[in-house]
Amino acid sequence: MKRRNILGYGLVGAGAATLAACNSSSTTAGQASGDLPRVSWRMATSWPQSLDTIYGGAQTVCDRVAALTDGRFSIEPYAAGELVPGLQVLDAVQEGTVECGHTASYYYVGKNPALAFGTTVPFGLNAQQQNAWYYHGGGLAQMHELYADFGVISFPAGNTGVQMGGWFKQEIQSPADLRGLKMRIPGLGGEVMSRLGVNVQVLPGGEIFLALDRGAIDAAEWVGPYDDEKLGLNDAAQFYYYPGWWEPGPTLEVQINLNAWNALPGEYQEVLQTAAYQANLNMLAQYDALNGEALKRLIDGGTRLTPYSDEILAVAQETAFDIYEESASGDAAFKKIYDQWKGFRNSLYGWNRINELGFAQVVNRA
Repeated sequence: MKRRNILGYGLVGAGAATLAACNSSSTTAGQASGDLPRVSWRMATSWPQSLDTIYGGAQTVCDRVAALTDGRFSIEPYAAGELVPGLQVLDAVQEGTVECGHTASYYYVGKNPALAFGTTVPFGLNAQQQNAWYYHGGGLAQMHELYADFGVISFPAGNTGVQMGGWFKQEIQSPADLRGLKMRIPGLGGEVMSRLGVNVQVLPGGEIFLALDRGAIDAAEWVGPYDDEKLGLNDAAQFYYYPGWWEPGPTLEVQINLNAWNALPGEYQEVLQTAAYQANLNMLAQYDALNGEALKRLIDGGTRLTPYSDEILAVAQETAFDIYEESASGDAAFKKIYDQWKGFRNSLYGWNRINELGFAQVVNRA
C-alpha cells in the first residue's frame, strides 16, 4: 500500500470534537442513517480485560461507535490472547485477521523504529504536548504516512499520562547498578536501557507479574500506580522508581486495516474517529483521577517510592538522543518524522517553560 493513498486523511478542527476530515469512495452524500449497512468488526487488543483503564480505552471506542450508529456499526473488543497475542495486534490488523486493534505503536519498532513516535519516546512529549503534536502539529499526518506502508490507518485512542519508572527488586543509585539486570521495558526506552547494560525483555501486561515474582526478570515497568497495583507488581518488587522518563505521554491507538476502513461509509468513518477522540481524552482523565489514591495505598503498604538519580537521568537522556540521531542518519522514514517532531518539541517546550512550568513551580512552592 503506497503512502499517497491515505495522505488525505489529516486532522482538522471541527468544534469541540476536533474531528478528522476524510473521504471514501463508499460514501453516499445525504445517505439516511436508516439506509446505512450493518457492519460487524472485531478488535484485538494488547491488554488484559482486568485493567479497566487501558482495556477500557478499547471498550470506549466500541461502545461509542455502537451508540452513535444505533447499533448498526458494532465492534467487539477482545483481550490480549483471545484472538492474537498482545504484542501481535498490528500483525493481525495488517493481515486482515481482524479489522482493527487497540495497542501501542512502539511495540512494533522492530518493523520500523519510527513507529515509536506514535506512542512516546524517552524525554519526549507529555500527554498534552503529544495531543498538540498529533492534532495540530502535523503528527497525525506523519503517522498516517508511515502506516500506509503497512496497509493500516491509525488514530489516537488513549493516553496514560507520564508513567512511573518501574519496579525493581533492588535499589539502583547509579548507571553501574543497572548493568546485568533483566527488565521488562518496550520501545526506544528499552533500547536506551539496553545500551546502559540492561538485558531488555518485552512482555505483554498479563505476563509481567509472574516473570517478576518468579525472578525471570529483576525489574519491570508497566503504567502507573492504579494499573500496577491491579497487576500486583508491588507484591513482586519493593522499589518503585520515578519518573518514567521513557514514557512521558504514551498515546495508545486504534489501528484499522486500510481496506476495511475504505469499505466503510463516510458516516461510519467519522463516527469511529469521534469515538477514538473520546477514548483518548477519557483515558487520561481517568488515570489522573485514580493514580493519586493508588500511590498512597502502595506507599502505606510498604512500597519504597524512589526517584531516579540525576546521574542516571543525565546518561539516559544523552543516550536517548544519541539513538535518535543515529537512527535519523540511517533511516529516511525515521529522519522525516524525527526532524518534524524535534522542531515542534523545541517550540512547544519554549512555551511550556513559561506557562506550565511557571505555574507548577508557584503552586509546588506553596
